[in-house]
Amino acid sequence: MTLIEIEQQLHELKFFADFSPHIVERLSGIAHVRDIEKGGVIFREGSECYDVYVIAHGVVSLETSIPGQGPKRTMTVREGDLLGWTPLLEEHCRMTARAVALEPTRLVALPGKTLRRLCEADHEVGYHVMRQFARAISQRLLATRVQLLDLFMSCVASRQTGESAEGEPPVGKPK
Repeated sequence: MTLIEIEQQLHELKFFADFSPHIVERLSGIAHVRDIEKGGVIFREGSECYDVYVIAHGVVSLETSIPGQGPKRTMTVREGDLLGWTPLLEEHCRMTARAVALEPTRLVALPGKTLRRLCEADHEVGYHVMRQFARAISQRLLATRVQLLDLFMSCVASRQTGESAEGEPPVGKPK
């Protein structure tokens, strides 16, 4: 994609909706595009991370490894959503989840180190980027809270019926 095409792509995404044309132009200057096939792994849990992504098109599953059970989907993110935000905050970081494309996906990638430097050098860019990051992280925390509440309610209901959340009787009770 050309620089102009990347800039146009950024203007169309909800993540950048409140950004002035000047800020979008600055960000498009450091951005590149990644196309991922269905089933493609964007990053792995525990791997080093370098880029921050905004989904331009597609759907991505965020998965966390659970010992003895393997990866479990914790969230699904879509067009306009932020993905892999950690590189903005620190240089040497590891991903806390695995990201897998559920359909052909296009990502706008912003190199974390370059983005951090741009935010430090241009405080207007930094303010808008960090405000959007805070909104995205706030939404993730809310989604996590809802998941925890669902899990808690499921455990409470299973105790009342005498079954585990998986439909098994509690330990010590006959089947």
